[in-house]
Amino acid sequence: MNQPIVQSSGGVTLVGGGPVSARDLRLALARAPLAVAADSGADRLLAAGHMPDAVIGDFDSLSPGARAAIPAERLFPQAEQDTTDFDKALSRIAAPFVLALGFQGARIDHGLAVLNALVRHADRPCLVLGPKDFAFACPPELTIATRPGEPFSLFPLARLRAESQGLHWPLHGLRFAPDGMIGTSNRVTARQVTLRVSGPGMVVILPRRRLDAAIAALAPGAPRSARGG
Repeated sequence: MNQPIVQSSGGVTLVGGGPVSARDLRLALARAPLAVAADSGADRLLAAGHMPDAVIGDFDSLSPGARAAIPAERLFPQAEQDTTDFDKALSRIAAPFVLALGFQGARIDHGLAVLNALVRHADRPCLVLGPKDFAFACPPELTIATRPGEPFSLFPLARLRAESQGLHWPLHGLRFAPDGMIGTSNRVTARQVTLRVSGPGMVVILPRRRLDAAIAALAPGAPRSARGG
């Protein structure tokens, strides 16, 4: 296991090199004030007026200007090429939760690699923000506050079983697999949803308005920062 580079008692905002809106960055930093960049995510942070607390990656896309502007003690180059910069950064952050943005760009292979890293590092709760929703790896048991009628999607990256309470289409008895049964476009019927999964590999995808509820469910003891955005 990789030794942590960044350790925090509160949430961490992890920024990648993809598009990041000012609104999304404010939203993330209001909940997770420590700002970490994955490689060229440092350029995104600097352009938005934020100095990264740490930069982790192979630095193949970090601009020379950003590298010169950031103090050397905040730069943590990782030479190995077997993992993505998102994987390198996430595996070296020890925090109650991570909010990741700038990782859902136009390339499908990048998006799939992010989901792969989520389930492989499920012990490090990470919520990946997209334009309209967000995704995270489901823990063995999850109870989250919801509202009836909201979408609730599940996508398995492994063969597993699941049980649910509060969903229109119950999961009990189903065998999930990436090449078989999936659970996208389910619907909430209660004020909370409870999931139990038989093993790692299930990705939960929820609308952005459920972000704070998901943080509370995944990291109930984490210090609460001011909500905004």
